[in-house]
Amino acid sequence: MKRYLILFVLILFSTIVFGQFTIGPKVGYNASKLSTSIDTVSSQFKSGFQIGVFVRIGKRFYLQPELYYTTQGSEFKSNTDIWEQKVNIGSLDIPLLVGFKLLNTKVVNLRILAGPLASFVVNRSVKVSGIVTEPIENADINSVNWAIQVGAGLDVLFMTLDVRYQIGLNNLIKQIENVEANSKNNVWVVSLGFKIM
Repeated sequence: MKRYLILFVLILFSTIVFGQFTIGPKVGYNASKLSTSIDTVSSQFKSGFQIGVFVRIGKRFYLQPELYYTTQGSEFKSNTDIWEQKVNIGSLDIPLLVGFKLLNTKVVNLRILAGPLASFVVNRSVKVSGIVTEPIENADINSVNWAIQVGAGLDVLFMTLDVRYQIGLNNLIKQIENVEANSKNNVWVVSLGFKIM
């Protein structure tokens, strides 16, 4: 994790010294759903938020590293109604996005962007209801997860709005009821940022 933070700081420093850049805070809403390959278990979307900072480097083509804290998770339920669990995850996310401005003016920019994301789980909780005790446990949740983000954005003056879809690349939950879950984290994200530089 330290390597990613050092990389983020180095990119930020190099842009300040060598290139045109924008920096600012951002907040967002997300709707996440952990998939499952188990026929007897279904999952539902869960709402969450994110707060952090973004840096944009470049003019028409740009690089956009970000660092933010996000909450997400899912609700799992057995089809036989013998258990239901809410999985809540807080993570430190570091996406490294590459983008292109389809419309590039001083007042309005229309952008597309995509790139990898590293997610480090910093807190987790699993709440259970039903007659089965904890089919999903805290230890079943991976500490480091990987994803790809794709989306589009709109800039108006100092405000920047992004809509993205995040595709999980690895199993966030290793197993459910001792069965491999194939549970990847898929997330819709809407975020609002403010350019302060």
